[in-house]
Amino acid sequence: MAFTFTLKHALTIPVEVDSINHAAVQQLSADEVRALPVLQGNQRASLADFFDVKQSATEPDLMVWAGDCSRVKAIGAELCSGSIRIEGNAGMHLGREMSGGRIEVQGDVADLVATGMRGGEIHITGNAGDLVGAAWPGSKRGMNGGTILIRGSAGREAGHRMRRGTIVVGGDLGDAAGFDMIAGSIFSFGKLGACPGAGMRRGTIAAMDASTQPELLPTFKYSCLHKPVWLSFFLRELKAVGFPVPEDCLDAEYRRYCGDFLTLGKGEVLVRQ
Repeated sequence: MAFTFTLKHALTIPVEVDSINHAAVQQLSADEVRALPVLQGNQRASLADFFDVKQSATEPDLMVWAGDCSRVKAIGAELCSGSIRIEGNAGMHLGREMSGGRIEVQGDVADLVATGMRGGEIHITGNAGDLVGAAWPGSKRGMNGGTILIRGSAGREAGHRMRRGTIVVGGDLGDAAGFDMIAGSIFSFGKLGACPGAGMRRGTIAAMDASTQPELLPTFKYSCLHKPVWLSFFLRELKAVGFPVPEDCLDAEYRRYCGDFLTLGKGEVLVRQ
């Protein structure tokens, strides 16, 4: 069954909806879903206090959030299957600890997208805030699988302590991308902020815009002028799924910098020539 949740009115205090579990909701009636508990600040409420709920059999295994949900937290938390579409903006903690399924956002998203993500896909047509695919405070690893595609820009420390997975940003990417990165891949088609890969052990960070040069730490050393075959294949696959990839990126050469030599030093930052 498909459910559509339409926001009744603008929110001034954030609402947390992590109790609206995708798998569990599919087994409930519309009235049961309306009665599910949510939190607004420190007050307990029901979903029906904030959203109109409609049930449909036209698109199975789909959940739609309609309206400006920029103050609605934890949509798609722990998602393991199915699809979620957000027709507007989304709040913090989108897709936290998700392990499967797909989330599509037709707008902007606040900080902490996909904290602790282990699988699945997130597609964002607008911008994202800080700490995309990052670790929880005190956690040893962040994103550990899955794919995040952001057509707009993203904030600071994307991929903080990420272990596996892919983050692609069509616009600018903030400072310290891949901070303490263990492995995985991060791509930026706009301006890449200062100190990418600080403390990284393995993995790849790629600056695809030849018009700007990232400010690298002195603990990264130039290796060679490189034309990675795998990168050409990856970009073509990315273009095939509809992500805007400039044609001149497909067969470009990249300057390869190795680091961070304050740690293991087996990571790389690729800067388009």
